[in-house]
Amino acid sequence: MKHERGFGIDIGGSGIKGAPVDLTTGTLAAERVRIPTPQPSTPEAVAETVGQILDTFGWKSSFGCTFPAVVQHGVTRTAANVDPAWVDCDAATVLRKVTGRDGLLVNDADAAGVAEVAFGAAGSRAGVVLLATLGTGIGSALIVDGHLVPNTEFGHLEIDGHDAETRAADSARDRDDLDWEQWGERLTRYFTHVENLLWPDLIVVGGGVSKKFDKWSPYVRTRTPMVPAKLLNEAGIIGAALLAHG
Repeated sequence: MKHERGFGIDIGGSGIKGAPVDLTTGTLAAERVRIPTPQPSTPEAVAETVGQILDTFGWKSSFGCTFPAVVQHGVTRTAANVDPAWVDCDAATVLRKVTGRDGLLVNDADAAGVAEVAFGAAGSRAGVVLLATLGTGIGSALIVDGHLVPNTEFGHLEIDGHDAETRAADSARDRDDLDWEQWGERLTRYFTHVENLLWPDLIVVGGGVSKKFDKWSPYVRTRTPMVPAKLLNEAGIIGAALLAHG
């Protein structure tokens, strides 16, 4: 059986990673390449690095590309951990001009959510699936019956007078020296609020702390089933390639 392939790029504040993706199995078709994010991380400099990764694999056609920002129709509206020049940048046009290929830009959490629904922990789950990535902040992706609702920012909900991620992200656990039970109480408050807004059928938790799911999840009380993400650091690449192909 012939397996279709796509290509995914994952742009982060410290590194840019990419690889071809087997779209039938949802796995990387070759070992990914990582290049440090250029400094300053202007759109043109980052696009040149993206082009280097594509050239490494001899990839000539369109590709998917994650970005740590709100992305509307190829325009990056925000910029987290990258140069401010990305704000309101027509990034899709910059990518096309610099790389000579069409690139579909997508928020990084959105790409991870799509990958987890297609090939990971959500297992093509019907209904409402929420992916929450717990790291420096809280990223979110909302998928309804397999369709992405892009650019949700549920990490920035105001809860008890605070921006939610400043209290419940993994970075807040480190900053406030919380044990798993104490952090679990904060996560319970956060996820209860989100549940009351969305009534999801499944919550998938991503980010590095998902590897320690068994340590903290017993202290989180939700009415919604909660599972750890499966694809981890490859989710963005896989989701971006899938969205670009679809």
